[in-house]
Amino acid sequence: MRNLIAFFQRFRIFLVFALLQVVALSMYFTYSDFPRFQMLTTAGAINAEILTIRNDVTKHFNLEETNKQLQWENKRLREKLKNSLYKENKGVITVDDTLFRQNYSYIPATVINSTFDKRDNYMTIDIGKNHGIKRGDGVFSSRGVVGIVHLVSDKYAVVKTVLSKNINIDVMVEKGGSFGLLKWNGLDAKRGSISGISNDMRIKKWSKVVTRGGSGIFPRGILVGRVEKKGYIEGKPLWDITVRFSEDFRSIQHVYVVKNLMQEEFDTLQQQIPEDSEEPEL
Repeated sequence: MRNLIAFFQRFRIFLVFALLQVVALSMYFTYSDFPRFQMLTTAGAINAEILTIRNDVTKHFNLEETNKQLQWENKRLREKLKNSLYKENKGVITVDDTLFRQNYSYIPATVINSTFDKRDNYMTIDIGKNHGIKRGDGVFSSRGVVGIVHLVSDKYAVVKTVLSKNINIDVMVEKGGSFGLLKWNGLDAKRGSISGISNDMRIKKWSKVVTRGGSGIFPRGILVGRVEKKGYIEGKPLWDITVRFSEDFRSIQHVYVVKNLMQEEFDTLQQQIPEDSEEPEL
């Protein structure tokens, strides 16, 4: 108690000043509009900043769920596109939903593991046989073509990406319709090439390269990349075309598995095409 009294005696002048200061400021903010508004504005700005930070943190933790919701929404929208439908009555001009039957379906998946720096690169996704996935199904992302399902278990699948040898996805240059096979030389994860396009075909730089749909694995028109450059192949009447991939395989997270609901019928018919030497005379 003695120490407390000594403290007040020693600092009595400062304490009286502080008390008078508090009273003066209280009366100032109470009876003067401008400083009161300034104080409320400052407090509101601080609260807004705190709410913004809290919202950013909440969005970060909800990002995965948001991505999944967007994937399923994209799935539903893609299945309504005309290149995912098969027109059963070719002779009718008027477009009506009853004329179309579902041709392609899409299943969202998350990439669990992937490589991009090997000669043959693969990724593992979190869906498998239990979800209707089978070997040979196509895989793409919101940015472009990814690869083809190579191995399947009940709950997982391994995808052979376009960063592999002998992937042979049929593609075409959107302007002009020139088509060939997509290749990868094993050097650059950002670039591939197209083989089989005659050098008398006009190819413009930065033209879109898309899937042709000739194998039935992918619908026609899924983006692959853009023509970055072209050159002549010595001794061959073909272009050497470099494609810059639209997908960045170093950071890919979410994909879709595309299933051709008529693939079996398509493959059966293709197998009946005779070899050149066996083709009967007309």
